[in-house]
Amino acid sequence: MILAWTVSGPYAVAFSTRKGGVSEGPFASLNLGRLTGDDPDRVDENRRRLCAEVGVDVERIALNRQHHSATVHRAVPGSRGVPGDGLWTDAPNEPMIALAADCLTIAIARTNGGRPALAVLHAGWRGLLEGIVEAGVVAVGGTGLAAAIGPAIGPCCYEVGDDVAEAFAERFGGGLVQGRNLDLWSAADRALRVAGCSSVDRFDLCTRCNEDLFFSERRTGKPRGTHGVIGVVTS
Repeated sequence: MILAWTVSGPYAVAFSTRKGGVSEGPFASLNLGRLTGDDPDRVDENRRRLCAEVGVDVERIALNRQHHSATVHRAVPGSRGVPGDGLWTDAPNEPMIALAADCLTIAIARTNGGRPALAVLHAGWRGLLEGIVEAGVVAVGGTGLAAAIGPAIGPCCYEVGDDVAEAFAERFGGGLVQGRNLDLWSAADRALRVAGCSSVDRFDLCTRCNEDLFFSERRTGKPRGTHGVIGVVTS
């Protein structure tokens, strides 16, 4: 059901799959999004199950109303619906979730000996260009940070137009576009390292290719579910 990220420090971070929940049809089975058209009671149970995997109270999770921005908020336990695409905290027991269904989910942790701090981000191509990664690194603070890039649509499947390809080449350098396909994973990797992450782990799992594991907007359109990343400072 989850892909755990092992990172030094008092952190529990996991990237969810679509397996292990109670939703049905196009939302089967661990859909975490309430705005997808799924039964809200089933979504609540799915979130409860994910929270149980990392030992947190579902009532304390913070979620943004994501809109492809570079806005990162400090997490407020139980907060819902604040516009933004990232959350961060340096306090224990403040779980956060970022959602996606082809876009990147990213976790950033302070591992440089300072006070523990953690961020979770939702990053599509717009968010990457606008600076969501840099904003997440600034929120966590310092240098020598660690990051993980979760499952997302891969360079095997992510066809973009010339305008997006040119913008990524200008912003992140060459080699990210092969033919008409963009490598979001590597773009995020470059952005994280330049911003101050000395360690970047990648899952490199394509959401469009792996139908049994992930939801994908490009594969099915809507209606469809969402998976995500959950993170918490544990102590």
